[in-house]
Amino acid sequence: MTHFDHAPTLSTLRPTPHVLMAAFLLLLRLITPAIGQSWTDPVRGSWVRTGKGQPWDVALFDGKRICQIEVPANENSAVKQAAIFLSDDLKKLTGHKPAIVQHAAQGRVTIHLFTAPASATAAKWPWSFSPGAWEAYDVHASNSDVYCVGSDFRGTAFAAYTLSERLGIDPLYLWTGFRPARHATLVLKRTNFAAGPPTFKYRGTFHDDEDILPRPFDSSGYPLVLGDVPTKWYARYFETILRLRMNMVAPYTRAHRRYEVQKMASDWGLFYTSHHYDILLSNPFGFKRYGLGEKRHAGAVWDWFKNAQGMLNFWRGGVEENKDLFCIWPVGLRGTEDMPYRFPRGTSDAEKDRVFREVINAQVKMVKDALPKGHPAVFHFTMYNEMLNEYVKDPSAFHMPKDVIIVWTDDNDGRMRFLPSNLGRWKH
Repeated sequence: MTHFDHAPTLSTLRPTPHVLMAAFLLLLRLITPAIGQSWTDPVRGSWVRTGKGQPWDVALFDGKRICQIEVPANENSAVKQAAIFLSDDLKKLTGHKPAIVQHAAQGRVTIHLFTAPASATAAKWPWSFSPGAWEAYDVHASNSDVYCVGSDFRGTAFAAYTLSERLGIDPLYLWTGFRPARHATLVLKRTNFAAGPPTFKYRGTFHDDEDILPRPFDSSGYPLVLGDVPTKWYARYFETILRLRMNMVAPYTRAHRRYEVQKMASDWGLFYTSHHYDILLSNPFGFKRYGLGEKRHAGAVWDWFKNAQGMLNFWRGGVEENKDLFCIWPVGLRGTEDMPYRFPRGTSDAEKDRVFREVINAQVKMVKDALPKGHPAVFHFTMYNEMLNEYVKDPSAFHMPKDVIIVWTDDNDGRMRFLPSNLGRWKH
C-alpha cells in the first residue's frame, strides 16, 4: 500500500450510493490496490496495528468506546447475519459488543456493510470489481470508517468474514477452540483490500455418514438412526463454511430433515444441495421411513415404465418444499435407497440412455416451471458408479441439458475414475 501525507476522510459521509461513489473514487485515486498475500504470509490478525499508530488507522475500540456496524434495512439476510457474527467477534476481541444499526450515528467509528448497486454506470464506478461480478468485494478502512462492499450480497458477507479473520478470529474456531487475544484497544490499519470473483463459482462441502453426528441414543447406547441432529450443530456447520468463504452445503442425506435447517442455510447465503441419489432434494430416505411416498402420491412401485407420474409426484414434493431457497438441484435416476435404479431385465443400453435423458429433461423443466421469477435454476449430475459405466460405454449418448453441471468422482481414495475427453457445452 502507498502512504500519503494527506488522505481523504470518510468519517462525515453517509453511506448513500452517490456520496459513497464519489468518496471511493477520490480514495481509490490516492491509494493503490492491495497486493495479494503469499500463501506463506500470516492472515489471522494481520490487519491489527500492534505498534505505534499511523495516520488514518481506524480505532474500532479506543479503550472506552466501541464502533458501530451499519447495515441498511434492505440488505439481504446473509449480510445481516454476517453483521451479527462480526459484532460477536468484536466482543471476543475487546469485551464490548458493537450495536448493529440501519443508520450510522454521526461522529462514531463505523463499519459499513452494503452491496454495490448493480445499476450504477461503469463511468462512475468506484469499486475494484465490475458491476454484477460474482461474490467480489472490497474492504477499505481509513480514519473513522470501514467499508465492506460486495458486488452481490454474498460478496458483502464475505467482506465481513474477511475482516473478522484479519482482526484475529479463526474461521475454524468452533472446531479448533482457538481464542483470540483480548485487546485493550483495537486499531485497524488503513486498508485497501480487493478480492475478485472466485475461481470456482460453487464451493462447499457434503457431510456424508450422518450416523457420526450428535443424536439421541437408543436403548442399547448407540446413536438413534432416525433421531434429529440438533439444529445448533447445523448452525455451527453453516457458520464455519461461510467464514471459509464457501457458498454451498449438502448438510444431510440419510437423516430426518427439518425445513428450518435448509432455510437457515439459504437465509445465511448458502446454496443448499445434496447427494446424487437425493434427486431434486426430494429426500428419498424418507420415502417409507417418514411416509413421504404416500403423502406425495408416489405410488408403491419405483418404476418409470409403470409409474412415471408417481415418481414425478415424489420429486415435485422436493421442488415445492425448497423452491423459495437458493438450491443446486441434483438430477438423475436412482432408487429410493442409495442403490442403482433397476431397469426391467433385457433393457438395452440405448433404451436406458433414452430414459435417462427423458427423466432428467423432465426434472429440469419441473424446477424451472416452479421457481419464483428471477430465482437461479442450477443443476448438477454426478457420475457415480453405474452412471459412469454407462457414460464410458457411449459418451455421445449423454445429452444433458446445457445448464446441468456434471460432477466427476474419485474412487474414494483421491484417484479420479474418469475425466471427460471433450468438455462440450457443459460445466464440469
